[in-house]
Amino acid sequence: MNRDAKTSAALVALARTRRMQRAVAHAYLHRDAPSQTIRGSLGFLLGTSRTAQDARAHGDRMQILGVDRDADVAYVIEQPALASDQRSAAVPIVYRLYLSGARAGHVVPMRAWYEADVDEAAIRERVATLMPMLAPVMRATTEAWMLSTRVVHRRALRVGADAQPIRKFALQLRVEPVSGTGPLGYTTVTSYLTPNAELIEVSTIPGNSDLAIARVRYAGIASGLGVSKETCLLLVG
Repeated sequence: MNRDAKTSAALVALARTRRMQRAVAHAYLHRDAPSQTIRGSLGFLLGTSRTAQDARAHGDRMQILGVDRDADVAYVIEQPALASDQRSAAVPIVYRLYLSGARAGHVVPMRAWYEADVDEAAIRERVATLMPMLAPVMRATTEAWMLSTRVVHRRALRVGADAQPIRKFALQLRVEPVSGTGPLGYTTVTSYLTPNAELIEVSTIPGNSDLAIARVRYAGIASGLGVSKETCLLLVG
């Protein structure tokens, strides 16, 4: 007699019984709940179709201020979108985009500027002081570059106890020249509701043909209908 086989079969049967009991209990507790819609189904989780209207006009915006040649970094400012109940202007966020070294391609916020309580006027004043020390970038022909996207990972994200889940994507962005010759780069962002993205502009750095900066817009904020967000990619030849 093989006691191990009997023990294993008994444990499997017990596990199945427990799962069935939990399923019946769950069905009883939610007997009056409405039927699941496609937004809560497996098709909703695995699909990549749009689930919201285009809200790009209301999202955050980025602007490349210029390049500090001595530090080999580019400065980028982000203007957050205002909520409907906000009257005062949102405080802009200033970032450093490293162009070389171990941190090349990383976009890092200027944390020291925000350690104390600051308002928009104080940040704008610091930006105005910084601008004369920066070399301007030159906007390239956007049509000479192409953006390709790839969904690396997708899942459903529940935003409230009573709300239906929304889609959340790990979206890989890749920008490269159409001709196949020139700098290229890629990064991965978190996108909500839709994995669509749009190449807004590509800027070249004077005196360095091996580097460029691309600005890409995507649905990166889960509030409302999915508010757009932007990111900057370092393109390296």
